[in-house]
Amino acid sequence: MLSKIKNSLKGLTKQKLEKENGTKYIMFGGKGGVGKTTMSAVTGIFCAEQGLKTVIVSTDPAHSLRDSFEQEFGHEPTKVNGMDNLYVVEIDPQKAMEEYKDKLKSQVDENPMLGGMLEEQLEMASLSPGTDESAAFDVFLRYMDSNEFDVVVFDTAPTGHTLRFLGLPEIMDKYMTKMIKLKKQMSGFMKMMKKMMPFGGKGEDIDYDKALEEMEAMKEKITRARNILADPERTSFRLVVIPEEMSILESERAMRTLEKYKIPIDAVIVNQVIPEDVECDFCRARRGLQQKRLETIKEKFGEKVIAHVPLLRTEAKGLDALKEISKVLYGNKE
Repeated sequence: MLSKIKNSLKGLTKQKLEKENGTKYIMFGGKGGVGKTTMSAVTGIFCAEQGLKTVIVSTDPAHSLRDSFEQEFGHEPTKVNGMDNLYVVEIDPQKAMEEYKDKLKSQVDENPMLGGMLEEQLEMASLSPGTDESAAFDVFLRYMDSNEFDVVVFDTAPTGHTLRFLGLPEIMDKYMTKMIKLKKQMSGFMKMMKKMMPFGGKGEDIDYDKALEEMEAMKEKITRARNILADPERTSFRLVVIPEEMSILESERAMRTLEKYKIPIDAVIVNQVIPEDVECDFCRARRGLQQKRLETIKEKFGEKVIAHVPLLRTEAKGLDALKEISKVLYGNKE
């Protein structure tokens, strides 16, 4: 049954979410061009139609959601035309980088003695190839602490970028631990120097301690984010594949990495499946090859919920077309 993947969202109602006091996070990943954006869009539509305030966040620099919904979106939540409860955010990496620079500059102003180290960090951040992932994680942290939305759907970049994004909590946790340790050491050194050579005002200590408190709070937030990502009650990751060998192999490797990060995968969506009633010789030959690949998918991902979405005769563009795909994947509104 094509709509059996709906079971993973069974009972997902506003009342249930309010009782559990936690936003639900749904992430889609897979090889480029397999239909992650389409599945993110139709999942957002399904959740919104259940009365849940939903936002779809694009962490893919290509930003295809604007093409899917035929509407412009930006760095802040924008309501989807013709839909209640549905919003879209397309992360602007350049704007995110500017915001990050502003944060670091304010830290330099508050902590002159750390200026050199923070300026070096600023330069490294500007050159970092992982800016998109960092921006995406910053958005994840923002929504994690907000009750504004009931469901956050992440339309991720192709697999490699996504895995770097999901690995950020571990990297950032280690980085923050080292920074906090360094600040504590320097704070102790400054206090010792003040006893020996009283100089400086009380305000400097307060600012310094405040910066340390902020870093401790950030570390705690990162730890909570890591726990949420590994909580199957809060987070689900869905692999989107097409019945072709390269897509299957890449998704299998991604699944192993996700398991290492303890990210729960609740479903595999097989997109672009050629229907049984095709008539031309070419289509039948392609369907025959796909059937073999579908068996491979069943062998490799059999313990997961597997849903099939047929190859469409038209493009998956516009709200009406997306609603039809939503019905195929999740069934009609309850």
